[in-house]
Amino acid sequence: EEGLVGILTDRDLVVRVLAERRDPKAVRVGEAMTPNIVYCFEDDDISRAAQLLADHQIRRLPVLSRERSLVGIVSLGDLAVHDES
Repeated sequence: EEGLVGILTDRDLVVRVLAERRDPKAVRVGEAMTPNIVYCFEDDDISRAAQLLADHQIRRLPVLSRERSLVGIVSLGDLAVHDES
């Protein structure tokens, strides 16, 4: 089984907590997080990461080792400054 069970973003907090006028102190992470995680592997190339971000309209992409351990997060901003030349 995968080690990652979800991701919690600022958008999740706005949509699932604040917009529903729920008390942030009473909401558990598991209730507000996005459970279906899109990710890439650390040995994938940059174009794959960029394609996943575009396809899923997300700004952050967890990076996993092949053993499925979290090793980092790539952001849209990281790729914007990446020079492929």
